[in-house]
Order: sequence, then structure tokens, then C-alpha cells
Amino acid sequence: MSVKYKEFTGLNLPAIEQEILRQWSEKQAFEKSVSLREGAPSFVFFEGPPSANGMPGIHHVISRTLKDLVCRYKTMQGFQVKRKGGWDTHGLPIELGVEKELGITKEDIGVKISVEEYNKKCREAVLRYKDKWDDITRKMGYWVDLNDPYITFKNEYIETLWWLLSELYKKGLLYESVSIQPYSPAAGTGLSSHELNQPGTYKDVKDTSCVALFNLLNQGPATFLFDAVKGLPSSEVYLMAWTTTPWTLPSNLGLTMGANIEYVLVQTINPYTQLPVNVVLAAALVGKYFKPEGENGDFSAIDEKTKIFPWKIITRFQGSQLEGAVYEQLLPFEANTPAVIESITPDAKPFRVLLDSFVTTEDGTGIVHTAPAFGADDYKVGKKYGIGILTLVDREGKFVEGVGEFSGRYVKDYKNQSGYVDVNIDISVKLKKENRAFRVEKYEHSYPHCWRTDKPILYYPLDAWFIRTTAIRDKMVALNKTINWKPKSTGEGRFGNWLENMVDWNLSRSRYWGTPLPIWRTEDGMEQLCIGTIAQLREELLKSIEAGFVSRDRTIDQLLSDLHKPFVDEIILVSPSGKPMHRVSDLIDVWFDSGAMPYAQWGLPDTSSNQFGPLSPENFFQYHALNGKLNAQAFPASFIAEGVDQTRGWFYTLHAIASLLFDSVAYKTVVSNGLVLDKNGNKMSKRLGNVVDPFQTIETFGADATRWYLITNASPWDNLKFDLEGIKEVQRKFFGTLYNTYQFFALYANVDGFSYKESSIALAQRPEIDRWILSSLHTLVQKVTAAMDDYEPTQAGRFIEDFVDEQLSNWYVRLCRRRFWKGEYSTDKISAYQTLYECLETIVRLMAPISPFFSDALFLQLNAVSGRYTAESIHHVNYPIADSSFIDQALEERMQMAQDASSLVLSLRKKVNIKVRQPLQKVLIPVLDPSMQAQLQRIEDLIKAEVNVKSIEYLSADNTFIKKKIKPNFIALGKKLGPKMKAVSALLGDFSQDQIALLEKEGQISLQVEGEALVLQLAETEISSEDIPGWTVAGKGKLTVALDITVTPDLEAEGHAREFVNRIQKIRKDTGFELTDRVLVKVQAPAGLTNSLASFKTYICDEILADSLEFSNEMDQVTTIEINEETIQVQVTKKG
Repeated sequence: MSVKYKEFTGLNLPAIEQEILRQWSEKQAFEKSVSLREGAPSFVFFEGPPSANGMPGIHHVISRTLKDLVCRYKTMQGFQVKRKGGWDTHGLPIELGVEKELGITKEDIGVKISVEEYNKKCREAVLRYKDKWDDITRKMGYWVDLNDPYITFKNEYIETLWWLLSELYKKGLLYESVSIQPYSPAAGTGLSSHELNQPGTYKDVKDTSCVALFNLLNQGPATFLFDAVKGLPSSEVYLMAWTTTPWTLPSNLGLTMGANIEYVLVQTINPYTQLPVNVVLAAALVGKYFKPEGENGDFSAIDEKTKIFPWKIITRFQGSQLEGAVYEQLLPFEANTPAVIESITPDAKPFRVLLDSFVTTEDGTGIVHTAPAFGADDYKVGKKYGIGILTLVDREGKFVEGVGEFSGRYVKDYKNQSGYVDVNIDISVKLKKENRAFRVEKYEHSYPHCWRTDKPILYYPLDAWFIRTTAIRDKMVALNKTINWKPKSTGEGRFGNWLENMVDWNLSRSRYWGTPLPIWRTEDGMEQLCIGTIAQLREELLKSIEAGFVSRDRTIDQLLSDLHKPFVDEIILVSPSGKPMHRVSDLIDVWFDSGAMPYAQWGLPDTSSNQFGPLSPENFFQYHALNGKLNAQAFPASFIAEGVDQTRGWFYTLHAIASLLFDSVAYKTVVSNGLVLDKNGNKMSKRLGNVVDPFQTIETFGADATRWYLITNASPWDNLKFDLEGIKEVQRKFFGTLYNTYQFFALYANVDGFSYKESSIALAQRPEIDRWILSSLHTLVQKVTAAMDDYEPTQAGRFIEDFVDEQLSNWYVRLCRRRFWKGEYSTDKISAYQTLYECLETIVRLMAPISPFFSDALFLQLNAVSGRYTAESIHHVNYPIADSSFIDQALEERMQMAQDASSLVLSLRKKVNIKVRQPLQKVLIPVLDPSMQAQLQRIEDLIKAEVNVKSIEYLSADNTFIKKKIKPNFIALGKKLGPKMKAVSALLGDFSQDQIALLEKEGQISLQVEGEALVLQLAETEISSEDIPGWTVAGKGKLTVALDITVTPDLEAEGHAREFVNRIQKIRKDTGFELTDRVLVKVQAPAGLTNSLASFKTYICDEILADSLEFSNEMDQVTTIEINEETIQVQVTKKG
């Protein structure tokens, strides 16, 4: 018995996927997809390592779908695509998770729990959910090598990072410096600029702001101001300085003004104490603090109700005139006495007026409170003037002892304290009472927060190690311009702007679980060594053992077994002068771990042959290729993809390391996908209860429907509003339509025994409808291939959807149905089978990258019968290639015209509520030129059959029968025209029928609008037609149809006959008759219906495979049916 095409009992995507997964596993389909391409050109893919200490989410499914579909597509195009998986296992996310589990803080490590125990817990936590990640990876069809993944905590990975750092060190690109850096007290570590710029780190907050009054001393350059206030109620002069961080005021050491900014000395009243004061601020900002009504007001009569205080400008001067002026310390405490400042910075000269160009008059007072410990600009100007530095806040984010009533209080709520009282308010209240505050209010502004703890950061003086990325800024910018960014705007805008303004990379982290910084140095800091390899560390250890700095009780292998804290810190090396060297205690930024994966995923190569000399970035991949581990084309990546949040994360660190050491891009193409939001556009969060479970989604709807929805709903880089109803729609409309098309083919192919064993019928010998669908198919292949080559999978998926729905199912299959089920196994029927088979086989190959399961299932069912391929999976065959000899543009245009004309007529039928089975007499179509009429005449019979009309007549473009109206397409023209829209609308309103016809024919028309020439496109207008008595009219683009809606008695009779055929066909199906069964039919009907059916008896018998149609009142088994609101009785029996 010959093999038959499998006929499914229903579309169950999850069940189909389970079977395909079983086959993939059994036949090692993924591994073979790589091995079968051995020797082929490489397409290099880098997997951005996820962290398996948390559960995968639906956002991971979209990024992994993007990666997978590109790799599958390139494999089918003939490339070898190796996909090495990886795990990101270091860093803050893991540490904070472990601290939460253990109920500890960073300060408890080394006290309540040893570093060794703590890191052991981190190591256990990092891959806690690996089985869940592996499960979602398998279920969603993401092909990536999880058998030999790179893991960032392994020694061989860390060793490669050390080697990269040592290369930077040799180039002078790794250096140590004290500078003001973003610091997270909640996480207990400094942050890099790219961490600070992760999406969502800047939040709008309302902070207490304070305009403090600093009491100027009457000496030096300030004396002219005191001269100016002689005789006034107050003889004191205050400098006004605004801050949104009152907690920094105890650390104030200077006030910075703009040299060329004009300042004013103002006599006024302190609004809080009602005391007379003389204040200095920028002239441009007077209006911000003083109301015009109060100028030169009466100082003896203060209106408490209106809050209008009198003020008067006493004098004006330039900021440069006050340079070096001395003021009284604002908040003196035990911890910030002049003696303490002197002990920290000998010869410091604090509490002076400084000058710098960073001061502006955009906000504040034009005088900047300067605390060198807590701001980069403050630090620079403070260093320039030698005012010293005070750090009165510790690394937990609280005041040190010796700051009076504020000692030990947190400057922000870092500990989620119950009843936390904002210390900034208390500081401001203290200043109010002491006549040292002029304005205290809430101020809303954008403030940076830690990307992992969600707590505010501080700018803090840190002794940190940096990578000198600014040294190669121009190179990084230039290399970025060679990268294919999708979307382009991310590369040119967000990423490009970031590169233009980047600062040096803050590399060091004061944490415990991560890659140690491989720097050893002597206690005096005069000698240091950067270790690049384990072999080098082994050599240095031998020297240290000989020098007696390391005990001989432990072997070198024991010491080198784990390169993490605390073990690596037990290694003491010896300096060239014989001094002990201890490792600098810092770890490195976890983003360096992931940014180094192109190299560290392979480890360091064997260089024992010395064929290319000592290991260097130039020969790193050459050595690996020489040893057969990978080929020389393994870098840079052809393609990477991750979420847009990685723009200043992984994308940046990849680019930085490759530029710094390899003088290359790290990736040639990058796709950054947008966020996945809920259906209302809200960010998904557990708190809101709108998180989508990817496991449940895939188990319910299937991975294919989920993948297809994620890709085709919106471009990958646009934010996606995720709605389960959308997946249901994809499941029903796309997969359901394709499933039904396959089922239709399998049903009839099995009846006729079609297995594609006959010779392929030549294109020229196939009917026009077959040539049309094959032409459209090859055009589709061109369009989908172009879209996929351009990393536009959304377009590719939509092209396939439209073809399956509009062209294949709703047009070709529907028009060709009777070719499959009527008649003998003729050349025409074979042509229909071959054509539909070729369409199905090509479509599943086109869609395979996006929909790997269902495409493979259909491919295997088709191929099991035809045997056209020897491959075990669709993912082992080649992607379709368009054959231009099959493409007939004129035919496609002609058939599109048929579809458009049919659609218009059918819409008119629906409008007047006339069923399609009711024949109508005539359609009129105005033609714009002879070629249009010639095209329509070639498909005239097709249109007539499709819309059930007897004739089509053609009118000239200038006919007077159909009247048209025109108006602007406001959406299309809005931005283009702006205020000219009204004039254009008036011009179009006056258009003659000839002008409208000319626009339809030419596709554009020139207008004069307010003295300027304007070319108006057809798509920028909306043309409609007016109905005529007895007719109804519709149009689309250049095509207009008018339908005669008069139903004559003869037409009505034929309509009855068609309705009758439809009802009998349903009875045949419901009764379970075979497609080829002949039947006998008896009818009892009213006289009018009987006459209608009798007059079309031959037609009816042909359509329902009836050997007889009798009109009788005597019937045994009766079925009641309704035809056009009249009831009749029928009896349908199988012949014989």
C-alpha cells in the first residue's frame, strides 16, 4: 500500500511540537544542522549570556526568537552557524539575591559569614534555574549548544579576562585614579557610566531643595560689598547657594561663581526669620526669588498674607571680583573642623569663593555650593584651588560620627527603614532657624538610581581602576559607523551619542563574587604587577615560595584551583626588589565578563608551537585555528541580538574591548529588540500582576504561534504590547489557514494517489491560474529573502501571511477546488496538485526560521510521500531561491486587478445585502487606457465567475455615467502641507471629472498653491464615486466598478438553483458521503421554486453528482431546508 499524506484530526500546535522535539532529540537535528555545513562559509553568532539565578520571562523569548530565526535562516542559506551557549554568573544580581536569601547586608560578609562561605552560596545560586532556562530553550525551539557552554566563573574564562586586562595594562590603558564616581550605597560598590545609563535608572523624584545663606567675611576682595551695605539694617552679606542635596552641606568647602556672570547685592528680608538680610545672587535669577511688586518696597511694612517681601538692588558686579573671598563655615561640627580638614589635606584653604565655567544661570542662584567629595565638577575646581576634601558620609550612605545630631543617619532611605525621617529636611529646618536658609521647597528632578537595587546613587570619591576608553574615542566612533544597526537610529543616536560623550570605564568593584582584578602591588605602592595568565601566576608563585612569602604546606595547584576570593587573596607574590606584593582587593565590572565573551568563551589558545610568536590580540584566533578549536573567521560576529537595554551594556562593552585590543568591531550587525509591555502598554511587573508566564503561553498556544506573533506583531525594535488574544488570532488566521490548505491538499491527493512521481509539468503547459500562483510564489521568495537579508523578519513574516491568506487560500485554492475533486486524473489535475504541492513545500521552507516546528511537521509529511528530499529535517535543506523565469509581472498585475475588482464588487453586494449565489447582470468598469482594458479582458471570465455576474462592460475614463468626488488624504498630507491644507482642499473640491481621471491615470498632478508649485500624489487623495439609481459604485486606487443591482425573474431563478446546490452539498457532507458518491434526489417545493429548480436541472445534477432530480410529494426520509426564506422538503440517497 502506497504511503499517504497524513491527515490531521485538528490543529494542535503544542502536540505537534512535542512530536517534533522528540524527533529532533532522537536524530540530533541541531547538531547535524551544524555538521552538515562543515567546510561551508561561517556565519558567526555570539550568544549574550543570560544569568540563570532568575526565571526566564516572555522578553527572553522574543530576543531568543530573533537570534534563532537568523541563525536558522543563515544555516538554510548554506552557512555553517555554530551557536555556543553561555551563562553570566558573576556580579551584583547574584550577590544581592544571595544577601536577601541569607538576610544579610554587605557589611555582614566577613563578619557573620566568611567570604568563602558567601561565595560558595553565590556559586550555588548562579545556575539555580538552569533547568528552567534549558527547558524554555528547548520548548521554544531555540537551537544553541548547551552541552559545552561558556561559564563566566570558570578559571579558564577568568584567565582569559586577566590576559585581556594585562594587554590593556601593557598599552597603558589600565590605570588607577581617585575621582568622583557614581556609587551605590545599597549595593556597596561603585558603578560604571554604562551601568548608570541602563534604561530606567534615571527616575523623577521629589527631593528637598535648599537655598542656603553663607555669611561672607568682611575682608579681602569682599570689602566693597560691606561698604555698599553700610547704614542698612543688616551689616552682614550672605552668598545664596542652591542645592538639591542638603546632606552635602556639612561637607561644603567652597562656593563657585562664574567669572563673567553679573551678580547683584540685594537688600531684603529673610522669609523665615523676618530678619533683614543682604544677599548675593546672579542678576539673571533675581526674578526667581523676588516678586516685581516688592522691588524698592517699604521695609517697615511686610505683608504676611501676600508673601511679598521688599527688596532692593544695592550694587552690581562681576563674579571675578569676588575670587578668593572668604566666608564663614555653614555647618561646623567636630568632624569638619579646620584641623580635620588640614589633617586630610595639608595646607588646604577652604571656605573661599572660586571661579569656574561650569556655573550657569539656568537654575539655582548662579552660586554653586561646592563639596569636592560629592561632585565631579566640585572635585576639579576644589583641587584647582586647594580647598581640601571632606567625606562626611560613609559607604553605607550614612553620616559618620562627629556630625552632631545628624551622626549615623542615612542621607537616603537605603535600608527601607520603618518610619524613616529624611535627614535633608532636618538639615534644612536647622538652617531656617539659624537664619541660614532663604528658601526650602520640594523640587522634582531626574535622579540616577542603582540599576540593581533601585536605590539612589551618590557621587563619591573612589580610589578606582579605569580603562582609558577616551584614548580611542575617535576609533570607537569610526568603527561604530561600519556596524549595521537595526534599527539604524539606535546606532546613530543612542549608541553613537553615548560614544561621543563617553568617559573612562570605571572597572573596579568593591564586592566579593566576581572576577578579581589581577594586580599585585607592594604596600608602599611603588611596585606592582599585572598577571595575564595562570602560567605566569604559577611562575611568580614559585619565586614567592622561594622568598618565603607563601607556605610550602600548600601546593601551587591548590592555590590556583579557584581564582576567586578569598583564595586568590591568599597568594602573595614577590616584587623585583624582594618585597611582598598583595593583590589589590577589587573585583572587575561584571560587564567586562560579558563584553569579553568573544575571546573568553574559547579560553586561551595553546601557543606552544610559537608559530605566530608570543600570544597577542593579533594572533589569538590564529592560534585557536591552528589548534583546530575554531576557524580564523570566528571573530568578529556576523550578528548579535539583545534587548535595547543592552545598548549601553553588552553592546558597549563588546565594542569597547574589541576596539581597544583588536582594532576591530566585535559585531557586524546588531539587532536591538524593544521592550515587551502588557496589552495596555504598561511595563510588566509582579507588583502589577501583569507578567506573562512564557512556559504557560507556549504550553497553551505552542511555541510557533508565540514566535510568529512576537515577530509579526511589531518590528523587533519597537515596544510590543503583548496580548494573548493576538497569539490566538495568529493561531487561527495564519496557522489555521495554512493547516486547512494542507488538509485540503492531503484529502484530495490521497483520493487520487498523487505523490509527485510524475514528471514535473512544464510551466508553459500549466493553466494561467497555476502560472500566476507560481509567479506570485517566486516573487514572494524574492521579497522574503530580501527582508531576511536586511534583518527585517517582521516584513518577511507578513509577506508570508499575506500570500497564504490572500493569494493561496482565498484565491488559488478556492478558484481551483473543482479541479481537485471533479473529473479524471488528467494533466490539468496533476498540474493543480504539483502547483499546490510546490507552494506548500516552498512556504514551509520560507517560514521555517520563524516557525521551526509546524514547518518541519508539514515538510516531513509532504516529503514522506514525495521523497523529493533526503534530509531528515526542513532545517537541513536549503532556503528557497527565486527563479526569475517563473515570474510574470504582467500576470501578477492582471490577477491583482481581478482580486481588487472582485473584492470591490463583493463589498457592493454586501452593502446592498445581495448574496453571492444570486447572479447579477452587469458590472461597468471605467478604463484609463487600452492596456488596462486589455488586462481586464483577459481575466474577465474569472471576475464574472468570482462575483457571479453575467457580463462586464468597459467605459472610457471620461465617461459621464460614473461621477467621482475627491478630497485630501488628511493623514498623508497633514505634515506635508500644514497650513496649506485648507487651500489644497478647496482646489480639490473644484476638480472636474477630467482632472480626477488624469490624476488616476498619471498617478500624480501638479497644482499651484498660494503661488508655489505642488505635486500631489494619487495616494495623497481619497477618491470616491457617487451611486446611481439601480447601481452601486465603489473604487480602489485606479480601479472603479459599478454594479447593476437589479434582480430579474430569470436571475432570481438561477439564484434559487445555486442556493439549492449549496444545501444539497451540505447534506452530502453531513451524511458522510464520499466525494465521488453518486446520489438520487427528490424535492417537494412551492411551484415557483419548483420551476426555478427544473429550469436548471442539468446544472444542479452536475454540481451535486446526482443521477436524478425528481419533483415528488412522496418521500420516505425527508430533510427540511430553506432557500431564500422558503421551506422545501428533500430526500437525498446514495445510488446503489
